[in-house]
Amino acid sequence: MNPYLVARLPVGQLAENAVRDVSRALSEYHAAIGSQPPALVATAERIAAAFRSDQLFRWRGKPASAFAPHSGFFRTVDGWVRTHANYPHHRSRLLTLLGLPDRADRDSLARELSRRASAEIESAAVDAGAIAVQVRPESVWRTSPQGSVAANVQFRRRDDRLRAAPSLNGLAGLRVVDMTRVIAGPVCTRTLALLGATVLRIDPPHMPEIGWQHLDTGQGKFSTVADLRTHADRHSVAEIISTADVFVTGYRPGSLAVFDLPIVPGMVRAEVSAWGWHGPWRMRRGFDSIVQAASGISLIESADGETPGALPAQALDHASGYFLAAGIIRALTKRLEDGHGHDVMVSLAGTANRLLDLPGRQSERGNQAAPPQSTTIGHGDCVYARPVFNEFPDYRWPTHPWGEDALSWPAAKGPER
Repeated sequence: MNPYLVARLPVGQLAENAVRDVSRALSEYHAAIGSQPPALVATAERIAAAFRSDQLFRWRGKPASAFAPHSGFFRTVDGWVRTHANYPHHRSRLLTLLGLPDRADRDSLARELSRRASAEIESAAVDAGAIAVQVRPESVWRTSPQGSVAANVQFRRRDDRLRAAPSLNGLAGLRVVDMTRVIAGPVCTRTLALLGATVLRIDPPHMPEIGWQHLDTGQGKFSTVADLRTHADRHSVAEIISTADVFVTGYRPGSLAVFDLPIVPGMVRAEVSAWGWHGPWRMRRGFDSIVQAASGISLIESADGETPGALPAQALDHASGYFLAAGIIRALTKRLEDGHGHDVMVSLAGTANRLLDLPGRQSERGNQAAPPQSTTIGHGDCVYARPVFNEFPDYRWPTHPWGEDALSWPAAKGPER
């Protein structure tokens, strides 16, 4: 058991499995191109620090606040719901659907939710584009239409094929377009950048990322903005995608289709979503904490058997990020073999099922140690967790300011350390 990731569920084992899957996938890729793979070692300390990075993060000596006041568990008439209102637009939608003014505080939200049934709140949130989910027991989740089909990693081979021979230089030189947000997707692309890929993250200018979250997951990447609602930016993004090897998205499945972005022959397309490709919830919004609540994890981790609890880290997010990075590397290996384009999908709900399937549950939750200070590193005003693999004392460079870089592939790799 990882002493830095202590829970009733074997979350330390999930974390180790996800990180080591990247190492195995990279070894398979290097075997396919006939080169010596780098030896990647991840100790319990580094794994836990990476998964608990939000807790270790400091900006000018101050810790990050992982959840906004309107996010969390709330009692209802018949149980509990969990809300997610870290982004202003999600907070506004939640308050509006409940008939509350935008200035309403957490106590006002709690009073209103306590008057309603959990299922009613969940259904209304889906219709309003807000995020609130009924806290379910594992048995209900497992037999539900969504819980029974949620898969961790899925692959699809497309009919399109590469037009030219692929690079045989490891991940160095590979171009990755990153259109993801929050944690899982950015962790995936940060890992690819760590292993040598050139990663360009593209965000909509009207939806800024949460500041500390960007700093915590943006190392080694370039950051730009593009408004796909405009012809000029949409054209620029299409040009960027047309010369990329990998395109990673973190929005709900199909939500970018309206922009008619190109499908590049032979490209690896990767998606991370809350609920997956299949099932009645596939188009719903969701985050790690929401999936924990819906899948039974929150009740399993309850301290008193009644009040919902949580894992010691945003483990579904982080594990999904590493599983997706491994899946992308395996898709690149498959492309070497058949020349085809491949799609890979990872869902937080599938990762939750993977955790629930692991042996080694504990009847009690023991004491948890803090990762040692040696697992963090500081640059200027920022302190963050070191890379998960011991071979890397730091990332190639600290996070660029959000949206600072040009809307084009960089001419140079950037200031490596």
